[in-house]
Amino acid sequence: MSEDKKLVKRCQQRDGKAFNKLYDKYAPVLFAICMRYSTNQAEAEDILQESFLTIFNKIESYKFKGSFEGWMKRITVNTAINLLRSKNHQLYRIKGDEYVQVKYEGYDAISKLTEKEILKCIQKLPIGYRTVFNLHVVEGYKHREIAVLLGISENTSRTQLGKARLALIKEMENLGYTL
Repeated sequence: MSEDKKLVKRCQQRDGKAFNKLYDKYAPVLFAICMRYSTNQAEAEDILQESFLTIFNKIESYKFKGSFEGWMKRITVNTAINLLRSKNHQLYRIKGDEYVQVKYEGYDAISKLTEKEILKCIQKLPIGYRTVFNLHVVEGYKHREIAVLLGISENTSRTQLGKARLALIKEMENLGYTL
């Protein structure tokens, strides 16, 4: 039996030391997700705390099918979306329904940016753009899945992504990078 499987089984038996070990092991990975969905560290810490509460409360439902880390990541993404949605019910509404597609030519400016610069650029996006960008580009969700998850149309998801890309290009240009 793998070390992770043993750890999860101990957590399912409500072993406090196992929960602490699980937190210590996975908090950095999940915190990175929280930072992508938040605008600052305090908000990301709130999302992380709520995510771990959900993980701990639902750990008995994990059936050892698929990746445990993936299971926790999905909970964290859903927690982030739910917390952000609860702060502003108009979170994902946009003006217009136009789809903006951005084509990148020339060198890859993103490869020139540091991880910290990329995170700052993403955090500056309006919340709707940022959420769709993270779900599609980082998490790999399809627009159909994003639409269901956020309660928006697929076209709105595509539009939000296009606008997020344009906003990121403008932000990178502000940092002195040209595309």
